Amino acid sequence: MDNCSVLHVLLMIIMPGWLGGDLIISGKQHEIHSSKASRGSHLRVRRGWIWSQIFVEEEDPTPRKIGQLKSDSDTGDFTIKYILSGEGAGEIFHIDEYTGDLHSLQRLDRELKPFYILQAQAINRRSKQPVEPESEFIIKVQDINDNAPEFINEPYVSSIPEMCPTGTTVIQVTATDADDPMFGNNAKLIYSILQGEPYFSVEPKTGIIVTSWPDMDREAREIYLVVVQVKDMLGLNGGYSATTTVTISLMDVNDNGPTFQHNLYTFAISESAPVGSTVGRIMADDSDVGLNAKMNYSLEDLEESSTFTIQTDPDTQEGIVILAQPLDYESKRRFIIAVEAINENIDTRFLNAYEFHDRTTLKITVTNVDEPPIFPETPYSWKVLESAQIGTQVGAVYARDTDTTNNPIRYSISKSSDAQQMFGIDPSNGTVYVATRLDRETAAWYNLTVIASEIRDEQLSSSVSVLITVLDVNDNMPILSQDYQPYVCEDTQAGELIELISATDADDPVDGHHFYFSMIPDKHINPNFTIRDNQDNTASILARRSTFTHHDRTHYHLPVVIRDSGSPVLTHTATLTIRVCVCQPTGHCPAAGVQAQPLALDLSMQVLLGLSVCLVTLAVLSTLMLAVRKYKTLQQEKMATQELETEEFSEKILSFTVPEIESYQTVPLRHPRRRERKLCREEVTTSIRMSLRYSHLIGPEDGVFQQFIIDRLAEADEDPYAPPFDCLHTYAFEGTGSATGSLSSLESAFGPQSRDAGPHLLRLSPWLGAADADTLF
Repeated sequence: MDNCSVLHVLLMIIMPGWLGGDLIISGKQHEIHSSKASRGSHLRVRRGWIWSQIFVEEEDPTPRKIGQLKSDSDTGDFTIKYILSGEGAGEIFHIDEYTGDLHSLQRLDRELKPFYILQAQAINRRSKQPVEPESEFIIKVQDINDNAPEFINEPYVSSIPEMCPTGTTVIQVTATDADDPMFGNNAKLIYSILQGEPYFSVEPKTGIIVTSWPDMDREAREIYLVVVQVKDMLGLNGGYSATTTVTISLMDVNDNGPTFQHNLYTFAISESAPVGSTVGRIMADDSDVGLNAKMNYSLEDLEESSTFTIQTDPDTQEGIVILAQPLDYESKRRFIIAVEAINENIDTRFLNAYEFHDRTTLKITVTNVDEPPIFPETPYSWKVLESAQIGTQVGAVYARDTDTTNNPIRYSISKSSDAQQMFGIDPSNGTVYVATRLDRETAAWYNLTVIASEIRDEQLSSSVSVLITVLDVNDNMPILSQDYQPYVCEDTQAGELIELISATDADDPVDGHHFYFSMIPDKHINPNFTIRDNQDNTASILARRSTFTHHDRTHYHLPVVIRDSGSPVLTHTATLTIRVCVCQPTGHCPAAGVQAQPLALDLSMQVLLGLSVCLVTLAVLSTLMLAVRKYKTLQQEKMATQELETEEFSEKILSFTVPEIESYQTVPLRHPRRRERKLCREEVTTSIRMSLRYSHLIGPEDGVFQQFIIDRLAEADEDPYAPPFDCLHTYAFEGTGSATGSLSSLESAFGPQSRDAGPHLLRLSPWLGAADADTLF
């Protein structure tokens, strides 16, 4: 329920109070008076609140008094205080606390809020006690005509059938006014037509538009724009108005039939035109539209209607004349045909049935054309053996010229259809023959295009398709269907299946392939394998014996003879390589092929202990070899350092004085050149191989091992290239150990000197007799 409805109910409730003057609105006080009346019915009920005005006019900007609230206990001595609360109290409405006068403070708009609900109190100023109980009252905003009417649900569009009678309802327009429809004429509307007469009119109160002109014709005018005006205040002066435009269109009815604009239509068509060609278009005019304008065309001449047909274009409603049979200028050169057009939908309410169709005449002329030759038979299908010799005739084509001149014809094969020129053709008679040896396995059929051209005008030509099927001849040997990789496990038993083989053949016999498998005929039977023909184009390779060993033999070669069932019979021998494999428990041979036997899991404790000793021995030998190599490397570095120092003093001469010899003898100290020693790779490889070969047989306590260590130590001690050397530094430190004493010139001046020192000299180092090479392990 909107605000206006609530206001109406409230006005009906309080209307008797307005008519009688002052109104009592205190519910609680009414109950008190009622209770007093029940005690003594002769007592008059005392009234409480009274007022003289309860509404205010909208759009009034001037603050003014709008009414008065007063208690009937007020004697005018200002002992009662009036208090106002509720909607708009203090902002929109104000009450004088002494007199109870109500004032409006602002401009009010009824369309925004049509009434306000407030509460009033009357309190004794001295006792502060209510004189009257709090009561509610309503202040109504009185309407003025400040809103113009407005049309809703725009735009208005409608359609009616043409030829409709007068008074036909078209559409209803509706307008609203925001003013109060219960107060005066502010919201009372009236409709009128400003544009659209005399075809349409409008009912003033309802806004319903109806036709006022009979039998309006769509073909004359299809669209009407009707302008409708609405006014408030029943159209009186001072009111507001609004307008809207209604678009009204007339719907077509079938009140027109088809009409040809010409009595004769003439067309020409070439005799070479293919079937389905369009001869021409004709059209009967129909002023109607849509379904009412649809029509069908028909040819009425039964004798010649089979040569041509006519169809209706669904978009343009034209009649399309189409060639239905081939034309021949030499046979018939002109056609005269009658055409009729008739509407699909006939409505006898507007026209008679015969008015929905019309007739015209077609004249079709055939023009002469020099036609290309034609092939009576299409297409050609032939067969030829793939073993056919070059020049073998396959078949012949024939073409003829239908013109009266009967021009001669030349035949040829399109290069695009026979790029390899496998066939040839006689240009004069069309005989096709084999030009190159055929192979069905390369090409099983050929689709040739043979062209027949007139000799006088090669552009006049036609073609025909020739399908040649190449028949099979047994000229291919059977072969294995795949590259088999058979293997036999070491634990294979006699009669066990090794491999299942099959064969293939590029030939295509009529009855299908049938292959036979066998061994090579030999006086000796293969002791290892045999072949069993399964009679289903497969063969089984079987083991003839048991226990194949990889150490004895890694693979076997098995020739297989394959024979086909063709004519002539062709055979082929294929050799299978059967590997001996150490298979897994599942019988599968690893992808790497033949593998070494794995160590058994149940080795005895003695074997494991022996292996451990060998590994320890090998580790010790490797450590010793590394130590010896490192020692020799250090010695060589030290020798290199000493050689550099020796070369620095090699040119110096040390002298010593012998008393018995008159002259000094100068003796140069020489150091032999150290030979470069390089071990060849073969010596190192042989030494390591020998050491490793016996490492698993000896231990640290073995005599051979101990002797090996002793020999190596002796070689190191007797190595003439190991320091110390005969040089200044060496003689400086040898000292007293020599049998002849010190030979150093540094000490010759302090001791007795012998003239014959030669016999007492000993060889300190075998420089000149050193070995050429050392032994390396």
